[in-house]
This record gives sequence, structure tokens and C-alpha cells, in this order.
Amino acid sequence: MSQQKLTIGKISKISNTGIETIRNYERLGLLPKPERTASGYRLYSEIAIQRLHFINQSKSLGFSLTEIGELLSLSLSSNASCGDARDLAQIKIDDIDQRISKLSKMKKALETLVSQCNGSSPITECPILTALEGEKS
Repeated sequence: MSQQKLTIGKISKISNTGIETIRNYERLGLLPKPERTASGYRLYSEIAIQRLHFINQSKSLGFSLTEIGELLSLSLSSNASCGDARDLAQIKIDDIDQRISKLSKMKKALETLVSQCNGSSPITECPILTALEGEKS
């Protein structure tokens, strides 16, 4: 790729990332501040597109913007090792496992409630709503 400068609209379209999202990533330090024209237009290098791809891929794997910042810091550090990135990925796996466990418990509780409802009782006798109301004082 040549080192041509691209407007925010162009990198938005190429990376499939909204313009306001790109500006937010700049504010958060996930994207370096771009050059500006005399009239104030942002001009990005093609490296910004690579960075946006990295951010979008990381988001698709469930990383938060803070975690993405940590991954970017690792990628730019000469002192970091692959093990450092592996550790962050393992932490994310553990977090996902916890969320899956919590969602499974929620699903089982809802399945129990659904199985208790015959669907033809009056709403005042609905076991689902009764369970959600909890004990009445």
C-alpha cells in the first residue's frame, strides 16, 4: 500500500466503521491523532485502516475498548511477549466462560417457569408473573 492520506469518510467506508466511532477511538487513544489540513480536515494514513481492522476484530472477539487498548499497547511494545497477549486472551476466555455459566442458569430458571405455565390460565394466575413478583408483603 502506498502512504496516501485518506479522509475520515474514506477510512470509515473502507473499514466499515462509523465516523463518530473513529473520532471516539481517537479521543480514547486507540487511533493516533491524524494530520490535519489547513482547513481542519483529518487526513489518515493507511496504517489507521489496519488499526481499525485490529480494533474491529478484537471487538468481534468480545474485548472491551480498554482491553483493546491493552492489546494495542502490547503490539507496540518492544518489551512485550506473545505470552502477554496470550494472558489477556485467557482472561477473556475465563470471562466468557463465567458469562456462559450465568446465562445457562438464567435459561434453566426461565425454562422451569415456562414449564409451569400451561398458557391457558388467567393472567392473574400466571406462574411466570407470580414468580417474578416474588413474595408479596
